[in-house]
Amino acid sequence: MSENGLLKMSQLAEASGVSSGTIKHYLREGLLPEPVRTSRNMAYYPPDFVERIHLIKRLQEERFMPLRMIKRVMDDDPERTRALVELEDRIIERAAAGEEKRVSRSELERRYAVPTEVIDRLAELGVLTPNSRGYSPSDARIVEAISRFRAGGYDERIGFTVYDTLRYKSALEGLVKEEVEVLLDRLTREMDAQRAVDMVEAGAEPLHDLISALHSKLLVAELRRQRETN
Repeated sequence: MSENGLLKMSQLAEASGVSSGTIKHYLREGLLPEPVRTSRNMAYYPPDFVERIHLIKRLQEERFMPLRMIKRVMDDDPERTRALVELEDRIIERAAAGEEKRVSRSELERRYAVPTEVIDRLAELGVLTPNSRGYSPSDARIVEAISRFRAGGYDERIGFTVYDTLRYKSALEGLVKEEVEVLLDRLTREMDAQRAVDMVEAGAEPLHDLISALHSKLLVAELRRQRETN
């Protein structure tokens, strides 16, 4: 490191864990500001380049973002981009911790008496996502709900199958994508990442209640509309 705290290319490559060739590519693509040049063949780099390079690599490898898109979001507001990544990581970590208590396939079948082929097909459709340690609490709640549907007569005999779950999965994917974008945008403007994570967790249950209430209201309204028009 030089007397004024700047780094040579070799030092920057070592500190960031990225090759000098990759750093030069980032410079050509405009992902890094111009270094301090002392001569035609000598340049020095501020220490904060290390953190910026780490962020670029994370967006590439964990978010699968192309360099073109990374440049755009970082040009808009690099600090906000960093805050968004930190918030996303913390939300994912907390959610994963809550999903740690998994149940086995045999336990799932014992609890809810759902046919084996139904559970298999739900996994094939991506509605359930078991891993080597079993099924997550979210998976168990889905199976429980389907078990209750079947107990109420919603089964194959009158045309209801596991494929009906795709209707809801498809509708919710678009809703959740928009919800996450709005949530991250608003929370990162106003508060630190830990407070934002706490708010996300606190809002989960009332959000479920809101969606349930709206669904019931819209369902009744649509049934009435169709009855009046037929």
